[in-house]
Amino acid sequence: MRSRDRDPEQLPLGGGLPDSEAVPPQADADADADAEDEDDGDSDHAPLAERLRPADLEDVVGQPHLTGEKGVFRRLLQSDRLPSIVLWGPPGTGKTTLARVLGTHPGYLWRQFSAVLSGVAQVRQAVAEAEARLTADGRRTLLFVDEIHRFNKSQQDAFLPHVEAGTITLLGATTENPSFHVNPALLSRCRVYVLRELDDEALRLLGQRALSRLDRDRETPLLLDETAWTPILRQAEGDARRLLVSLETLAQLAGRETVDADAVAALLQSGAARNLGAEDHFNWVSALQKSIRGSDPHAAVYWLTQMIEGGEDPRYVARRLVRTASEDIGLAEPGALQVALSARQAYEQLGSPEGHLALAQCAIYLALCPKSNSVTRAYGEAASRIKETGGRPVPNRLRNAPTALMKGLGYGRGYQYAHEVPEGFIPESFLPEGGEDEAYYAPGDQGREGRMVEDHRRRTHDFFKLGKRSTDDS
Repeated sequence: MRSRDRDPEQLPLGGGLPDSEAVPPQADADADADAEDEDDGDSDHAPLAERLRPADLEDVVGQPHLTGEKGVFRRLLQSDRLPSIVLWGPPGTGKTTLARVLGTHPGYLWRQFSAVLSGVAQVRQAVAEAEARLTADGRRTLLFVDEIHRFNKSQQDAFLPHVEAGTITLLGATTENPSFHVNPALLSRCRVYVLRELDDEALRLLGQRALSRLDRDRETPLLLDETAWTPILRQAEGDARRLLVSLETLAQLAGRETVDADAVAALLQSGAARNLGAEDHFNWVSALQKSIRGSDPHAAVYWLTQMIEGGEDPRYVARRLVRTASEDIGLAEPGALQVALSARQAYEQLGSPEGHLALAQCAIYLALCPKSNSVTRAYGEAASRIKETGGRPVPNRLRNAPTALMKGLGYGRGYQYAHEVPEGFIPESFLPEGGEDEAYYAPGDQGREGRMVEDHRRRTHDFFKLGKRSTDDS
């Protein structure tokens, strides 16, 4: 019985397999690697992750905010129509699984292809088939596009008019932030649901299911000592697929031996953090700089280490430390910039892994330093004023006058050489004409900056009134 004849009240939510149309021969490559023909799900030759893939919502592990009793996916499966959706989350969190569960909706026919292998021609073919189907029997098409972020702008644009017209309902999956990787026009017509990394409880439940399946499929069961779970879960890092690959590998290599923590380390030999993608790149660097700004040396060295162990280029980390030294420490400890530059140079000379310690030393040092963003704010104030008024001419007395012609034009006339007066200071403004009362630098009072400003006020008799004026007064 085809899915349009089913009564959804008589089935579990998402029960059964997606009702799909045969994919034309030229589109065979479009099928995602982990979404093979449905019959393979029970085959011993299919990967463990595919054999365990749930067919209904009740069996999905993790994502309770989406699949729980009050989760939106339950309501979607009970509704008459599905909206276009983008599923965003790290690898191994169930994007394809949830997409296939939605594909069991009785009002839709499922069609899937991968953005890695497909192009505009395949999009047009899928849309033409969807139009024909909608005209022939009123059947809607749920088009699942895995790794939709890999489509370029023109490829994504090909979906837009057909999503807007309701010819297809788009279901995209991505590990990258859709704000940056999905066209705004297309994204505005989709609902975005965020999937989270699986916690240890969910991973352990999935692992127990995997052991039961391995016991059923193999003559020799996989025997796990309780101590083995800690390194297995740690290496999974919230990724269900990674967990299942580890368990399947252990089952292949362990034989009849009971696997403990030492055996896991010997057989899997993998402890490095994984780089989850561009989203984590930005999140990690944000966490590093905010930890330094917040004067937390523990967090500063942790995030720096996670970046490097996760595959981030240490040269990029070094550049961020240099930037942070100016942006967040600034004049509170002027030597911080030199320390950051020295750390960067040390890494260039030592390379990895020896140079990592120089970067870690710098991160901890910057976190310990007093903080000031007065340089950042001063630059921002000056940039805003220049954008507002345009560049203004340099007063004649401040101009360079290397030739007789320039001197004749008045360049340099009236300039007073400060070193020729006893106190080394002449009370005058050096700002453009008409802007003598503008102020951009508002000093902080932390670290050396406070002492430097007090000394400056004493030497200049507070002529510049540091911290007492604003650009709004001009």
